[in-house]
Amino acid sequence: MRRAFQFVVRNWPLKLAAIILATFLYAGLVLSQSAQVWTGSVPIVPLKLPTSAVLLSNLPSVTSIRYFAPADVAARINSSSFSATVDLSSAQAQTDNPIVIEKVTVTATDPRVTILDYDPPSIVVRLDPLVSKTVPVVVDHGTVPPGLQLREPVLSANEATVSGPESVVRLVTSAEARVVVQPSGIDVDQTVDLVAVDARGEVQSPVDIEPSSVHVKISVGSGLQTKQLPVNPIVTGTPATGFEIDTVTVEPAIVTVEGDADALASLSRLDTQPVSISGAATDVIRTVVLDIPTGVDPLADSEVTMKITLRPVAATRTYSAGVVLSGARDDRTYDLSTASILVTVGGTVEALDALDPQTLAVVVDVDGLGPGSHKVKPKLSLPADVNVVAMSPPEVTVTVTENASPPPSESPIPSPSGP
Repeated sequence: MRRAFQFVVRNWPLKLAAIILATFLYAGLVLSQSAQVWTGSVPIVPLKLPTSAVLLSNLPSVTSIRYFAPADVAARINSSSFSATVDLSSAQAQTDNPIVIEKVTVTATDPRVTILDYDPPSIVVRLDPLVSKTVPVVVDHGTVPPGLQLREPVLSANEATVSGPESVVRLVTSAEARVVVQPSGIDVDQTVDLVAVDARGEVQSPVDIEPSSVHVKISVGSGLQTKQLPVNPIVTGTPATGFEIDTVTVEPAIVTVEGDADALASLSRLDTQPVSISGAATDVIRTVVLDIPTGVDPLADSEVTMKITLRPVAATRTYSAGVVLSGARDDRTYDLSTASILVTVGGTVEALDALDPQTLAVVVDVDGLGPGSHKVKPKLSLPADVNVVAMSPPEVTVTVTENASPPPSESPIPSPSGP
C-alpha cells in the first residue's frame, strides 16, 4: 500500500501538468471540432487617430472569423455580430515612411461567442502628416463660345486654405472654380464648389478646402466697352442742431465700368447708396456700394469710401454799441459824429449765445490827433470765435479843439514904504 502511495505522489508536479495539458488539448479538440467560420465582411474602424495625421487610404475589412458559439447563437451570426478596430494612438506620421503595421482587434457583440482567430490579424496603415496651406482661387471657364467676350471674374473670395495629407497638399497650386459659359451669352452669376488642382490642372484628393465654394460673377457679352464715370455721393438726413455739411468727398472719385455700348451710352455718373447723417455732430465716414444698373459691371471693387465733413453753423447778429475814446488828452475837447455804432458780428450759434451785448464797446483811438476834423475807423474787441462782419457807420468823424487857457493872474502892487 505504501509503495502504491509513493508511486502516485512521485513527480506529482509533472503528472499534474500532464493532466492539465491533456484537459486543454481535449477541450481544444472539442472546440475545433465545433468551431465555425464566418466569411462575411467587417469594416476595420481606426481608433485614436492622432490629430496631426491623416489616413492615406481606406482600411481593409476582416473577411474571415473562426468562432465557437452555441447552436442557437451561431444560427443568428451576421455582420453586426462582430466589430473590428485598430488602435492608432501610438502610430507616428512620417513623410519619409508613411507605412505602419498595426494589430487588428475583433470582438463579438454577444458574450456567448468565443472568437478563435480571424483574418487579417494585422494590417498595413498608411499615415501622412496633416498640413495646411493657402492657395489662390482661380476660375476655369472652359472654351468660350464664338462671338462672346468675358470680363475678369469677380469672386467672393480670392484665396482658400487647403488641408490634408502632406504628400497631397504639397502638389496643390490653386483652388479652382469651374463654370460653363452658355452660348446664349448669359452672365455667370452662381456659387461654385472649389476643387484642389496641381500645376497641370489635375484634381488632387483627399483634401479639405475652406471656403468650400465661392460666388462667381462674370459679365458675358459681345463687343464689351469700358467707360470712366464720376461717383455721385448721395447724402440724406439733417445733422444735429448747430451743424451743417462742409464737404462731401468719395474715394475713388472716378470708377471704370464695363458693359454693352447701349448700356453705357446713357450713363454720365454712378450714384452711391444713400448715407444718412441724421443727428450727426461729427464727421461721418462710410464704405458704401455703388448703385450700378443692370448690364454694367465695375472693373474694380464696387464699393467706395464716402467722407462727410460737418462744421458748426455760422450766424450773424447786430447790436448797438457805445463809442469809447482811447488816448484823449485833458487839454483838448473831442466831438464825435455819433455816440453809438451798429455792430454786426458773426460766429457759431453757440459762440453768439455766449456773447453778452452789454459788454460791447467800440473804441475810437484819438491818440495823436491835433485840432481839426479827423475820420477814424472804430475798433471792437471780440472773443476768438466771434468776428466783426460790419459796422455802421464804418468811420467816425472826430473834431478836436484846444481848450482855452485861463488868463494869467495879476501880481499885487506893493505899497510904498514909509519914511
